[in-house]
Formats: sequence, C-alpha cells, structure tokens
Amino acid sequence: MARICEICGKSAQLGNRVEIRGKAKYLGGVGTKITGITRRKFKPNLQRVKVTTPNGGTKTMRVCTQCIRSGAIRKKVRQAPFRLPVEAKGGGTAKKAKKKATAKA
Repeated sequence: MARICEICGKSAQLGNRVEIRGKAKYLGGVGTKITGITRRKFKPNLQRVKVTTPNGGTKTMRVCTQCIRSGAIRKKVRQAPFRLPVEAKGGGTAKKAKKKATAKA
C-alpha cells in the first residue's frame, strides 16, 4: 500500500535537509554557515480512519490529517449519544410542586 491519501492524493515529496553551524548575527555571533545538504522525504501524516460512505456503510481508509480536520470525510459514529428517558426530564419538578401544594394545605 502506497503512502497516499485516498481523498486528496497527497503523497511523499522530496526536499533538502540543511545542516548549519555557527551563531546567528542577531544573537551576537559571526553568522551561520551551511555545512551540508542532503536529500530527504516529507511524508504525509496519514491516519487509518473508519469513514461513513454516502450509501450508509463504513469503510477503513488512509486519510491525511488535513482532510480529517477540513471535514472532507465523515467519521463513523461509534455509539449513539446518550439520551435521558422522557419521564425523567420533567417528572422531578412536578413531584416537588405537588409536595409543596399538599404541605401548605
């Protein structure tokens, strides 16, 4: 499997690694010198994510973090959110009001 984002197609890019010695002039030094340049790869930050497909199923994909953060994919909902039972929502205040009314009478 290649290191490519399945959404945007981002893949590894080539660049340079620059080694520097010396102290910068603004810090009171003589200046910095480049002592070596070597080739390197910049790899995308890929994550394995369970994604919901448009038809309602789920699929595991390798997606870069920028696609996850931008909302290009919709992550699978692992569990339905917790909901209170209907009776428990308003039942407590009605019972308290009844007790107060009976206590006054």
